[in-house]
This record gives sequence, structure tokens and C-alpha cells, in this order.
Amino acid sequence: MFVECTIFGLGVRVNRALAALAALPVAQPIDVIIEFGYLPAGSHEAAGSEVDEFFVSQHRDTNGEPTVRAARLKSSGALRMSYVDGTVFVINEEATQVWATTPPDQTVEDTAAYLLGPIMGTVLRSRGVMCLHGSAVAINNRAVALVGGSGAGKSTTAAAFARLGYPVLSDDILSLTDNRSHFLVRPAYPRIRLWPESVAGLFGSVDMLPRMTPNWEKRFLGLNALGYSFQSEPLELAAIYFLAPRETVATIQPVVDAVRSTDALMALISDSYAANYIYKSLRATEFEVLGRLVQSVPMRRVAASADFSRIDELCHAITKDFQKSLSSDVDNLSEIDERY
Repeated sequence: MFVECTIFGLGVRVNRALAALAALPVAQPIDVIIEFGYLPAGSHEAAGSEVDEFFVSQHRDTNGEPTVRAARLKSSGALRMSYVDGTVFVINEEATQVWATTPPDQTVEDTAAYLLGPIMGTVLRSRGVMCLHGSAVAINNRAVALVGGSGAGKSTTAAAFARLGYPVLSDDILSLTDNRSHFLVRPAYPRIRLWPESVAGLFGSVDMLPRMTPNWEKRFLGLNALGYSFQSEPLELAAIYFLAPRETVATIQPVVDAVRSTDALMALISDSYAANYIYKSLRATEFEVLGRLVQSVPMRRVAASADFSRIDELCHAITKDFQKSLSSDVDNLSEIDERY
């Protein structure tokens, strides 16, 4: 049984029914074929002179083993990503096919947790799509991006916006369609992944949301549930808000400040997605793309309290600042019209 749907702007065909992909738009055409259960011949056993292992994660498990290793298969140019729990993915050089194997003590949904994060991010980047570590919500029918490093609260803030009734386009991976004059945010899938402490802080108890899988700590907020909304159509990116790590912030009231173009560019480069796994030639193009992005939309830095009870204040501060920037744009256009 194959499932076909559109995710991150790509038409995908998957040989398993995955819960996170339910109710997504039908794919036309098919860009990527994803097959669970086996790897292409020779890719699992290839070692030594047959592969170029170019990345070993600095993050380690409790036994001191790297959480992920990435290697290029010299015979085909395919990318192999091997996780410490035994999960293995292979992505062909053109990023049109993905294969995955699941270890005996895991489920396909466990493997899908990787697929819908770093694997799809790598597929997108390998196809030349710019991606950032970030989430995106819809305000006034425009996409507003929440960008930042690990611990900045991107998913938590997106969930807080969802709780206030705002549609959400994406979580964790912010994929962009580059139309030269402007950028569109591509919708992901109707879930927000949250750590248990965020679930407890936002909803009162960690048990208020289901686990992604029985083997993962993270929970998820389903955006197809009553009271929540998934933005399934792309929207123009209208602003980027860089979130400061909330645990290091001492301020009580949210503070929103403009960001200099050079600082914004460096922050975007730092927050680009899957940069460790793509060819250097693709990395080189991101400077030009991100340079245009900095010139295209307002960039803001946001500092806010780490107190979950005050997170709605953060959402209101972002919304107020964004609507003010929209009003300024309208005023500027009016001035131009009056001149001419």
C-alpha cells in the first residue's frame, strides 16, 4: 500500500501509512519516493574504502556513541545516515528516493520521527531548497517565522500561537520557496513536536498530549484537532523573529528589537538546516539566498520570560510588532501613491 501526499512542497509516495501524514493534500506530481523496510543493494554493508564518512555527531548517547554518522557511498554518490539506535537511511544523490530500515526493537513510526525531521530536511537541502531551523505561524494571512537555536522555544511558541487560534504552517523545519522577489513558506505536516516540560507548561500536564511513539519522550500537538488549525497552503514570508534562549533571559516583559542586516545574516547562516549533510557547492549558494532574504523581510530579535504562564505575552508582543510593520508598509505605499 502506497500513500501519496504533499509535504514541505514536495509530492511524496510512501510505502507505509504514517499517522503524521494523514489528511495532507494529495501529491501531484511525485517528487520523492520513500520506501521503508530495505536499503538499496550494497549500501548497508559498504565500509572502509567504499564510503566517505564525512560527519560524526558530537552528541553522544549514554554509552558515549555518536548519535548519527553520515557517509557518501562512492559507487553511487548516495548519502547514508546511520543512527545509534540502529536506524539507517539512504538518500540517492538526486534526492528523489529515500530508503529506510527499522531496528527490531523499534516501529516504523519511530523511524518516521527521523524521516519527518533531519531526513526530509536533508532531502530538501539536497534539492536546493533553503531550510532554516524554525517554525512558522500565519498572522493576517502572512507567514511569520520563529527562528533560533536549540532551546530557544520555537516549537513551544508555535504551540502557544496555535492555542490562541493562529494557524501553523511548520515546526522545526522552515522550508522556503525562493521566488527571487519574495519567499514563500512551504507547509509541513499538521503536528508540533514538544518536549514533556513544554507540554506540562502549556497544557498543565504532560499527559494532555500523546507521545510521538511509545519509544520517544516527545509529545505532539495535532493541528487537525478541534480548536487548532494547520495552514495547508503556502504563504508569503513577511517577518522573521529570532528567539533568544528562554532559560537565559532575565527580562519579564517581552522585548522586541530590530536586528542589523549583518547580524541577521550571520544568525540565519547559523540556523540553516541540515548544513552538515549537503555538498559544499549547495552550501555556497545559501549566502546569496540568505542575503536576499535579509533584504526581503523585517528581522527582529525577541527576548522573553522563561515562565510558561507568560508565553501568551510573547505571542501578543510578536503579533503587535508584526501588525505595526504591516501598517508601516501600507503607510509607505500610500506615500508613494500620493507622490505619483
